[in-house]
Amino acid sequence: MIGVFGGSGFYEFLDDARQIEVSTPYGAPAAPLTVGTLDGIEVAFLPRHGVDHQFPPSHVPFRANVWAMKQVGATCVVGPCAVGSLQRHIEPRSFVVCDQLFDATRGRVGTFYDGPEVEHLSFADPYCEDLRAVALDSLREVGGTAHDGGTVVVIEGPRFSTRAESSFFASQGWEVINMTQSPEVQLTRELGMCYVNISVVTDYDVGVAGDIPPVTHEEVLTQFEASVGTLKSAVRVMIPAIAGTHNCGGDGS
Repeated sequence: MIGVFGGSGFYEFLDDARQIEVSTPYGAPAAPLTVGTLDGIEVAFLPRHGVDHQFPPSHVPFRANVWAMKQVGATCVVGPCAVGSLQRHIEPRSFVVCDQLFDATRGRVGTFYDGPEVEHLSFADPYCEDLRAVALDSLREVGGTAHDGGTVVVIEGPRFSTRAESSFFASQGWEVINMTQSPEVQLTRELGMCYVNISVVTDYDVGVAGDIPPVTHEEVLTQFEASVGTLKSAVRVMIPAIAGTHNCGGDGS
């Protein structure tokens, strides 16, 4: 099974779509999972923020969401998300298939191993290279502008960055900024699932050089909606391709 953390509209192309209520040791996930088939491949969708986007980034039930995905049988996870660009050449309405992550969040529980059992996850390369290649090919096949690789810096939210914070992130050479990739990625990896991110660029962050006005939530939503058709088409192409080519064995390498 292939899992997708995305909005409710992503399951519209599934056959035999049905909702599944899942209970986890970490409480309820953000919403029931929608499970169905696409070209004979089982797919599970879960909106990470809830059906009504009721969970702000710092309160997304990440552990419950990821545990539920594993419980229904997912082995690979596609994680689209909205991001701001930290670099001029990465324009709004383009896509970045990230290969690195910098966690600047505070206070989130980012592991299932919080005692008494302890494991130390190798996290040098957070994103699966097999899945990244499929995502890039799929985005380009449907006409998207896709950047190969990049670092996503994850902030606590729900506020956007100050100019000083954003300028610092940009000065490090990092490409995009987001509020939900951590701990979603490391939790997925702890449970033995591979993960690929598709970053949907909605705006320039305020630290990008030039006269860039501060972003608003409304602007993010508008730009995301302008790109979501391409994103959905790419995910529709990705799913059969993942099923046909993925062979990394679940270790994310």
